Amino acid sequence: MTQQANLTRQALYERAQQRDIPGRSSMSKAELAAALERDLPQNTDPVAATRYETFRRLAEAVAAGEFVLRPRALTGFERRQHVRQTLREDHQTRIATHAEGADLKFAKLSDSLFSFFRGTALLFYRDMAGDDAWMPTVLALGDVHPENFGVMPNADNVPIFSVNDFDEAYYAPFTWDLKRGATGFMIAAKTEGALKRKHQIKIVRHFVNGYIRKMERLAREGNEQKGEMRFDNAPKLIRKLFEDADENRADWLADDYLDESRRGFRPTKKLVPISSRRDEFQAITDRLIEENHIDVPARARGRDKNGMHVKDVAIRLDQGTASLGLNRYYVLIEGPQRDGTDDLIIEYKQARRSALSCLVPPSVYEMDTLAERISHAQAVHLVRGDVFYGHARFDGQSYMSRERAPFRDDIDLDDLSKSEWKEYARICGGVLARVHALSDESGRIDYDVEPAIVDAIGPSALFIEDMVEFAIESADRVRRDHAIFREDHARGAFEHLDWVHR
Repeated sequence: MTQQANLTRQALYERAQQRDIPGRSSMSKAELAAALERDLPQNTDPVAATRYETFRRLAEAVAAGEFVLRPRALTGFERRQHVRQTLREDHQTRIATHAEGADLKFAKLSDSLFSFFRGTALLFYRDMAGDDAWMPTVLALGDVHPENFGVMPNADNVPIFSVNDFDEAYYAPFTWDLKRGATGFMIAAKTEGALKRKHQIKIVRHFVNGYIRKMERLAREGNEQKGEMRFDNAPKLIRKLFEDADENRADWLADDYLDESRRGFRPTKKLVPISSRRDEFQAITDRLIEENHIDVPARARGRDKNGMHVKDVAIRLDQGTASLGLNRYYVLIEGPQRDGTDDLIIEYKQARRSALSCLVPPSVYEMDTLAERISHAQAVHLVRGDVFYGHARFDGQSYMSRERAPFRDDIDLDDLSKSEWKEYARICGGVLARVHALSDESGRIDYDVEPAIVDAIGPSALFIEDMVEFAIESADRVRRDHAIFREDHARGAFEHLDWVHR
């Protein structure tokens, strides 16, 4: 059993899960190791390289206070190799299957520094492995940047403004979200806002200060469950976003999705109907409702008064940045009018392991599942959020579900003035503080989060400048990594994987 000797039980369990070894949940570490040895493949074909367990050990060592080298200290050839290996590993399945979306994603990452930042969360967090172990843990969003805040439906199908992407959500020190967000605002202000360095720094300060001031108020008032931002209570800048996002459902469906009969999807470059799988997705949707205990609202009940009637199914292509190349399906649900004017669209999006997995300091709050983790985060972060958020498993993959709505939208960063950039950053910092504060309400955190975070921040002026300094160094590193990536991409570096040959 020497091959499994250095792995944790969790790592052994995940390998057993991948191989679908029966009875794995009740096995001890030794039993899992033995079962994996018995289940070893007989062929000697090379396997794709992974440094997952290496980084788990690195994070544990850093969290324990050991002085060890982190990838962020690498330069020159060694940094190039690290960037290349990490991106190959992160896109292992997509490269191995020659998925069309993989080529599109790498091209998108090459074209834009901000897209590169958005699409390489694993690279970003490997530089942070084990950091801030002494800081209070929250249910972190995992991928904070200016475009992961936006308008979406709540439980009453009313548009609200909040965090809107939970794919990387993970229990982690609260500073991990702040550091990712500060770097994201710094880069976006440069690339999308064409702002100079001094203005980028001011925007980062507004983001962090917005977080601190909101967290201080929540620590005093404890009203985080009542802070839903709607049109009637939103700042002027966000009210404008609500107005811009508002669209009539019938027009939205007809203009963007439905064919002339309004009975199914219209084929486009980005939407490929697969009507032959309608019955299959009806069964998947029925199971989604049952397993996630979804109380189907009246607006989603067409001819099926007890559930949801699937009218059509389509594959959605070329959407997102981090998730390009992953499976995404749109399911058309019949509305009460049954004439295609009030139909709903439910999205099934393939889930992956969070980029933070194995990199955060070890804690008792770990939740390292796939789509279940994502739907858990949505339920925690949005007290009365989208009722169709859930998780399902089909075709051997884990999928999260959510509603596509006419008013789902995010802000146009290139339209913001200098003052609006600062205001938007402050607003987003406050929104992030509120969702962090909910970690001990419906999340797994078992202590009062808000006063713990306020205490951990200490002198706010010092904390803000620490975040600014981190953002400056991190943004500069992302810029250097992007240049390395562009050169490697042009040379075909991401057309194959790193293989371990026996």
